[in-house]
Amino acid sequence: MANPVPPGINLEGVTSWFRQHVADAVAPLSFELIPSGHSNLTYIVTDAASQRFVLRRPPLQQVLATAHDMSREHRIISALYPTAVPVPLPLGFCNDESVNERPFYVMSFVDGIVLRNPDQTSDIAPHIRLEISKSIAHTLAELHKVDIAEVGLDTLAKQEDYIARQLRRWMGQFEQSQTTDRPAMAEIHAHLSSRIPPQTYTGIVHGDYRLDNCMVWPDGLVAAVLDWELCTLGDVLADIATLLMYWAEPDDEFTMLETSATQVPGFASRAEILAEYETACGREVPQIDFYMAFATWRLACILEGVYARYLGGAMGTKDLPGDSVQFNNRIEALIAKATEYANAV
Repeated sequence: MANPVPPGINLEGVTSWFRQHVADAVAPLSFELIPSGHSNLTYIVTDAASQRFVLRRPPLQQVLATAHDMSREHRIISALYPTAVPVPLPLGFCNDESVNERPFYVMSFVDGIVLRNPDQTSDIAPHIRLEISKSIAHTLAELHKVDIAEVGLDTLAKQEDYIARQLRRWMGQFEQSQTTDRPAMAEIHAHLSSRIPPQTYTGIVHGDYRLDNCMVWPDGLVAAVLDWELCTLGDVLADIATLLMYWAEPDDEFTMLETSATQVPGFASRAEILAEYETACGREVPQIDFYMAFATWRLACILEGVYARYLGGAMGTKDLPGDSVQFNNRIEALIAKATEYANAV
């Protein structure tokens, strides 16, 4: 009995497109929707020869062209594939909405592992955990060393004043979604806005670079960097701060994620990750406390929006991680951490 076709897939239209654009694919095709916290939908496509591919398309509802631009994601991985940054091989892009209702693109399947929690990493040998740590740092350095003009991404987005634009954007988002009085958010915003470092290193900013947005091989090397929805151009030091913000250590009382794969002993410390990145880039990271304050404050803004949508019923039956009180406490903990970093600037 054939597997049911998941929502978001027009079986006839997508199969016909595969016949024309993916030479090795053998019909019939089956589709599996991969659960993800991100808005764009990801499917594993398996053909009659047991070959696997990956299809990405926008969500079924509430589609925003700027937030769910499949052509942009396809452009980014197509530009990066020939570089040292590991990404899946792009196989084709479809802009004809008669095929599957929305634009989509197809890429190769990477048989790596996504590490999301300590249960997974506790079974990994300590020397592999250290190798993962180094590879995550080195891969980010490779992304930031890409010559954006050489790969044709120099027109992807505005390059200048990245931090100033981000501070304005997220403060505006926070003010629109604020659920309770949080005066420290405006104070941190004002403090950081008056102390923005010069944008010394401009390049590709992934926007959400962390361990569980990458796949790794069993030997610990990064197999692929995923989730390019937030990718833009700007101050690349925001990316290393994001990585460090999410990178939990065994003794941390508070972690940015509810469960963190790196809290198992054997992973590098945040200081060691930063040193690996600096060595791989061949340059020091100045004013890391500023960027850590910005990354943590930005995450608090994002979670405030999630919390507001939950309280307003816009998330339907979808639950928050933990209960409502715990989620609110997590936002407050982020604000406290951002304040701590900001006070060091």
